[in-house]
Amino acid sequence: MKNIKLSYVYLILIHAAIALAVFVMPFLSKIYALLIPIVGMFLVYRTKNKNNEVLFVAAYLVGVEVFLRMTGGNFNNEYVKFCVMFFMICGMMYSNFFSNSVIYVFFLLLFVPGILITSGFENFNIDVKKVLFFNLSGPFCLAVCAIYMFKRKILFTDLQNLLVTMGLPIITTTIYLFLYNPSVKDVVSGTQSNFETSGGFGPNQVSTILGFGIFVFFTQLILFSKSKFEMLVNASLLIFISYRGIVTFSRGGIITAVVMIVCLLFLLYYFSNARGKRKFTLVFLLTGFMATGIWTYSSLQTSGLINKRYANQDGLGRVKKDRLGGREEIMDAEIKLFLDNPILGVGAGLSKFKRIELMGEVVASHNEITRMLCEHGLFGIFGLLILFITPFVLYINNRQHLYFLSFYVFWLLTINHAAMRIAAPAFMYGMTLLLVQVKIPERAENSID
Repeated sequence: MKNIKLSYVYLILIHAAIALAVFVMPFLSKIYALLIPIVGMFLVYRTKNKNNEVLFVAAYLVGVEVFLRMTGGNFNNEYVKFCVMFFMICGMMYSNFFSNSVIYVFFLLLFVPGILITSGFENFNIDVKKVLFFNLSGPFCLAVCAIYMFKRKILFTDLQNLLVTMGLPIITTTIYLFLYNPSVKDVVSGTQSNFETSGGFGPNQVSTILGFGIFVFFTQLILFSKSKFEMLVNASLLIFISYRGIVTFSRGGIITAVVMIVCLLFLLYYFSNARGKRKFTLVFLLTGFMATGIWTYSSLQTSGLINKRYANQDGLGRVKKDRLGGREEIMDAEIKLFLDNPILGVGAGLSKFKRIELMGEVVASHNEITRMLCEHGLFGIFGLLILFITPFVLYINNRQHLYFLSFYVFWLLTINHAAMRIAAPAFMYGMTLLLVQVKIPERAENSID
């Protein structure tokens, strides 16, 4: 236990050091981005993916994506998504995949009509290739992750290690945010999303990944802290990440984290025996106490503006007409486009340009559901039905997957407020399909017959 504790602390310190090094020498971010897939490929090649190493490499890439993007480490916006897809395909080559996962191949085929419409779209001001890559990289990443993870066996302890693998670079991100902006009070002047407290990057994406970090270290705290020292470390990380997530003033990621935690506590309480349910009283009290403390401190540091933000008020306390930061208008426009083009849709990636006629400006969609409807029409509906239903069909015989609901709501809520700009929702959707075993099986099998 001592060695495990030390290794965990060392990993945390290493990732804190990475944040400091990149802050001092920004060019290191590019080297970091290049080293991760190289080291990951070496690990996968050496082990032949015997223990699902591709999952851990992909998880690390997902966790580090926002940090790389905010520090200029990404070689392009889709870099991490393509890396994740590459490792998932490598995993299939080494460990095969279930034939029933072909349903996600069918999901991809549903995009073909929309792609053909876009390919035939004549407008010299639009780079069709770029439009397709930007809008389809997320769904393709999701499908490839889903095919690999479909009913793939994993122990619950290994699943937690997977979460920690994602959580470590989130620590790096949080430390970097503090270095970039140590004093929140000095930069907060209104209730809009704040780029200064988000490391100069999109608050929506930063809030999303920090929200997931909140869930990771909450689970570490209540389920995997075996000593007072570990409790202190995990509680400190939870508090620090929660605070920096709240002061981005982007609500989506934080609300998602809260819903994930509620789902987890619900399942844990539901499946606990009478003795376990009594212990949950302490967990509920601890959670409530920490949440109150974090929120109170955040409120003090923002002079009460964070309270107004979540109450949907401006800096003067006036209630805003728009509750979703302008997203309602975009969603309304996408639904109108769907009603005008219900069978084939307007074409993959073209809703952004079609909305000019309705809104008078080019605005990217934040909602993957309405975007799929308007761009792919009836085919988009079929695709969404596959995504919504399949995880629950598998969960019927997969009740030991205690994180199922949490992962599912992360994917669902994230694609509703941040679309699929980053790889996290695609990867987390795939994790809902894992066949999780809490107890060690008599015969472990990684590859699929």
